[in-house]
Amino acid sequence: MPSDANNFEGAYLLSDLIGGKARLGGKAIGKLADVIVAEQGKLPEVTHLLIDRPFGYKSLMVPWDKVERLGANGRADLSIAALEPYEGEPADGQICLRDHLLDKKVLDSDDDEVEVVYDIKLAARYGRLFVTDVDCSRAGFLRRIGLRKLANFIRSIAAKIDDDTIPWTYVQQLPQNMGGFNGNVKLNVLKEKLPDIHPVDLADILEELEHDQRMAIFNQLDTEHASDTLEEVEPRVQRDLVSSLTIERVTELVNEMTPGQAADILAELPASQSDAILDKIEAPEAMKVRSLIENHEDQVLFFATAHYITFPPQTTVREVMIKFRTAAKDADVVMYIYVTDPNGVLLGVVDIKELLQATLTDTLDRIMTANVVSLDENDTVAEASKLFARYSFRAIPIVGEGNVMKGAIPYRDIMQLDHRFV
Repeated sequence: MPSDANNFEGAYLLSDLIGGKARLGGKAIGKLADVIVAEQGKLPEVTHLLIDRPFGYKSLMVPWDKVERLGANGRADLSIAALEPYEGEPADGQICLRDHLLDKKVLDSDDDEVEVVYDIKLAARYGRLFVTDVDCSRAGFLRRIGLRKLANFIRSIAAKIDDDTIPWTYVQQLPQNMGGFNGNVKLNVLKEKLPDIHPVDLADILEELEHDQRMAIFNQLDTEHASDTLEEVEPRVQRDLVSSLTIERVTELVNEMTPGQAADILAELPASQSDAILDKIEAPEAMKVRSLIENHEDQVLFFATAHYITFPPQTTVREVMIKFRTAAKDADVVMYIYVTDPNGVLLGVVDIKELLQATLTDTLDRIMTANVVSLDENDTVAEASKLFARYSFRAIPIVGEGNVMKGAIPYRDIMQLDHRFV
């Protein structure tokens, strides 16, 4: 083991370690590419660090007892006499945390629950380093996509952001032959975490599963979560799911959707099944859905959603971050922040990516796009389709007289119906 246990901090995140500089004699020789562990007890123990070197040089497999110091930022000071004896790659049976576990699916013992591994937590004890938790939290996701500062900020205002971690003691032992590892991390836990998975993430995973696994997971979702997830999956999987549900259950899911989303789902079904579902939906909504499927000359406002996010121009980015989760809970358009005055006049729009990249003290009127592409309340669905095709927006605001915002039309409500416009 390392000679001085005090040279190791108490806790680490894999995302912080990866990419850290490896040094020998005070000179950088490469970067930490992966952490190798072995399951020899209750917790996997780190056995090697994999060090990538500059182009033309072989990677190094450095045993943990040759690591003199490891910083939380991944900086590793090595204690080896020469590099050549340690040149090599991980063997087939060795577990590489980054390569084998990051971004992989997590299933419970019944294959009925899914999470995604965004990060891995490690802890140093008496000079040895162990894996302690699988991190499936939103903060872990943000760190994984490079938004570390935002992850830290959100954690500072919402302590529960890190609750979504799974102790390694709940993880079933990984296969000895990692070359045949299928990427599913299996747990000895039940389904209590399933409702926390974002519909977009869940849709991606459902698309990869077999029918029985897919239905087992989908049937555990509450109506709102199932409806949101159904909207996100590709048409092939939509048909597979809907065809296996009762008409009553599909009706519940459709009632949670906008007319455009409902039309997109029902258009994939046989006419008899679609009609049976529409007969159970409230008449005004059913009329909108039928019209969207059959008639593209109706006014776009007829199919718009009133569930979008608005803030006044002087709102700071910090205030939006704090209030966003509540504001987005029932919104159909969440990727844009619409900036409006007290009379509802549309002043500008802020893409969520721009918001995440802005300074917390910036106000929306400083970062918004004032020249907003919008639809008039009298424009038709066909005209909306052309505008989406031209600009590739994810939603377009609809305005009336005096540029007062009347609604918004999501991309998927129009463009996924485009094949029915001809």
